[in-house]
Amino acid sequence: MNGFALTLRHLFRNSKTVKSAIQSPEYFNERTDNTSTLRYPHVKLPLPDNSRNQLHVEIDDCIVCDLCAKICPVDCIDIISIKAVEDIGKTSDGTTKRLHAAKFDIDLAKCMFCGLCTIVCPTECIIMTDEYDVSLSSVEAMNYHFSTMTKEEADQNRIKLAAFEEEKKKAKEAALKAAQEKKENGDA
Repeated sequence: MNGFALTLRHLFRNSKTVKSAIQSPEYFNERTDNTSTLRYPHVKLPLPDNSRNQLHVEIDDCIVCDLCAKICPVDCIDIISIKAVEDIGKTSDGTTKRLHAAKFDIDLAKCMFCGLCTIVCPTECIIMTDEYDVSLSSVEAMNYHFSTMTKEEADQNRIKLAAFEEEKKKAKEAALKAAQEKKENGDA
């Protein structure tokens, strides 16, 4: 009986003040003892500015530097890059893009939301959003694919790169051969 009386006392005392307390900008700084359950998803707690939540990659700004994958302590970021034959554009901050992102996946089932990948990104293309309530029916659905390149486009870029490197190799061999002939003709 004492437990039920305590519950009723909290119910009546908190029913008037909870809504105004949550909407206050000082909600996280206040310590009140008049708390109750929120009516989620209709009422959500305001998030602090430094909260760490869902990751998002703005792939158009990514230079595929691979720093985020290297610093990730749980290896949840998987990147495959293809070197471009020529510059492929610029990011929003003016950095020249020289690599294609054939694959840019983040497995949020592994991610521990530490935020290290957002800190090391030179173009600030990987950010943490304010979305925190993602519910999915399978673990495989938590693997997010951010690359917009299809398999066919990736194969075409690989073929272009191989042809460019072969051409470059032949030009280098021809230049070495010409220099060697010039040296032999000069010595004779």
